[in-house]
Amino acid sequence: MIEACLTFDVDAESPVLAEGARHARNLGVMSHQAYGPLVGVPRILDLLREYHLPATFFVPGFTADRYPQTVEAILAAGHEVGHHSYAHRSPLAQSEEEERADFARALETLRRLGAEVEGFRCPSWEPGWRTPQIVAEHGLLYDSSLMDADRPYLLDTGAGEIVELPVHWALDDWEQYAYLPDPPFRSPIESPAKVLDLWTSELDAMRRYDCLFVLTCHPFLSGRPHRVEVLRRLIEHALAAGDVAFRRCRDVARRARADADTERRALAPVAVDPAVYPERP
Repeated sequence: MIEACLTFDVDAESPVLAEGARHARNLGVMSHQAYGPLVGVPRILDLLREYHLPATFFVPGFTADRYPQTVEAILAAGHEVGHHSYAHRSPLAQSEEEERADFARALETLRRLGAEVEGFRCPSWEPGWRTPQIVAEHGLLYDSSLMDADRPYLLDTGAGEIVELPVHWALDDWEQYAYLPDPPFRSPIESPAKVLDLWTSELDAMRRYDCLFVLTCHPFLSGRPHRVEVLRRLIEHALAAGDVAFRRCRDVARRARADADTERRALAPVAVDPAVYPERP
């Protein structure tokens, strides 16, 4: 039996605005992003309700402030709400002070709406080496941003131990569907049939190798009708296999923490010799 997490990053306008405030003037682009909380999330909640499945929704604080009813609907349906920053800015573009302030603001926003926040997912999966330490310092249970494994492990951050639930790009719908002319988010718009083959094949291989299957979707992308049907067929494929247990991320993380056999690792920053790897623009 393997564990599978259906996760949804409810970014709405935040990743576009992180590219520059000028995009707020573009009603077309803003409406494209607003589809997520307004249409995509309710449709996905209906799908999950139909199959009695739990899921985790990572919500930026900006989204929560703009669409509190979306967070309330997710919680009312019994799903988990996770931390996904406030402004969806990469920590690599922030000072430590800025990252800490953003993290704390998002956490306060989500808790004010009733979310019991236990996990974090970094915007764009671009954590800095200090990011896991910040997660631990705030007492969160887990992170889901790193790609150096395909099973949960315990990460010693130097500020406490957290569970890491690894991810990777092949199980992210952004690479399959995300297209905007400006800002230039220009992934090819793939056929959902191709995406279904990709994701079911990944699931079947992970079943063979006893991995954790973490699917990452964005409601403004996978909330569209044909793409929701891909999620439906993926769910049905997994249920038919008989050896896939769908769980919220926090439940997987709790089980990993309680398991004495869970691998333990420590942060090991990469030391760079500038004579070998000089700084480049």
